[in-house]
Amino acid sequence: MTAGPVLPMGVFPLSPPLPQPSPVPRPILATIHPEALRHNLDRVRRSALQSRVWAVVKANAYGHGIERVFDALRGADGFALIDLAEAERVRALGWRGPVLLLEGVFEPRDLELCSRLNLWHAVHCDEQIDWLAAHKTQVPHRVFLKMNSGMNRLGFTPDRLRTAWTRLSALPQVDEVSLMMHFSDADGAKGIEAAMRDFERVTQDLPGERSLANSAATLRHADATRADWVRAGIVLYGGAPDYPEHDSAHWQLQPTMTLSTRLIGIQHLQPGDTVGYGSRFTAEVPMRIGVAAVGYADGYPRHAPNGTPVLVDGVRTRVVGRVSMDMVTVDLTPVPGAGFGSEVTLWGRAARGTVLPIDEVAHPAGTIGYELMCAVAPRVPVVVEGAAGAPGGV
Repeated sequence: MTAGPVLPMGVFPLSPPLPQPSPVPRPILATIHPEALRHNLDRVRRSALQSRVWAVVKANAYGHGIERVFDALRGADGFALIDLAEAERVRALGWRGPVLLLEGVFEPRDLELCSRLNLWHAVHCDEQIDWLAAHKTQVPHRVFLKMNSGMNRLGFTPDRLRTAWTRLSALPQVDEVSLMMHFSDADGAKGIEAAMRDFERVTQDLPGERSLANSAATLRHADATRADWVRAGIVLYGGAPDYPEHDSAHWQLQPTMTLSTRLIGIQHLQPGDTVGYGSRFTAEVPMRIGVAAVGYADGYPRHAPNGTPVLVDGVRTRVVGRVSMDMVTVDLTPVPGAGFGSEVTLWGRAARGTVLPIDEVAHPAGTIGYELMCAVAPRVPVVVEGAAGAPGGV
């Protein structure tokens, strides 16, 4: 047996460190619901029976995470997105079907990646046609020529579309030219009629597949916008594209993301007591309020006013006082049994099954559900419901 080292008089060997407990995480969680994603995709198919479906996963799948939604949405016919890095991620997940770049390429060298990954891409300006004409490729590209239908963001105006189509069709670098447009008012009173008239007038004798309908057009104008492809965006994630005229329940959509936390404090107010920065809320009667561990640094809207709905233990109540960076205060009057540790659902589905649609939270704050989904902060843990190791709730 080998002797240990000889230590000087009065020096003792260090003891091994004691095991330390794992830090308790802050009680906030975003939960992704794959079955809701599948349900909403099926809802799109029921509205567009004769069309193929693009599952739009731009903005990291509307904040849900491409990798987290992929299995649930792989029943779509293709994935549509903006960013080349996101296209690489979809291919890395094993998807071999169509992938469409909705804004096309941003510089000539992007076409090399389109060739390597077999990406379809929109063409909306002369510069993109010039880049294609100079691109050296052995595999011709599938492109979607975009018409500016009055949105005045991207696309060729109706009087210039046919010239662009002629240029593209003459290029050996182009295999097939499909046609697409985007509605500016499919969710409102102006509707789609003027845009459809322009599109049909200009393209009626042109070959190629068509992609016309976004989420709002797919739900509200399915017959008038019937085409080869529909582009399902917010509808896949459970948001109503025409809220507040219609809500998600009207369209039979399910929430695909739940943002939840817990109460970390209770305060007892007397008449005249105020709450939060700027004393924006004043109690008129004795009441209890709860302090929830969520704030604008987590993606909850800072401008959510008094009265913005929230669920506590599955019971609907309201926000009171100004939203802070890390905390929100809520009225516990409708939930007399609530206390420290009670579940708080900011949007989505509570443990008891009660649903708070994200649109009902976004609207009072002057924004839309799309933004709230995309704004969930990186510091918020995210789990996929049903995945190995995922907790059942907050």
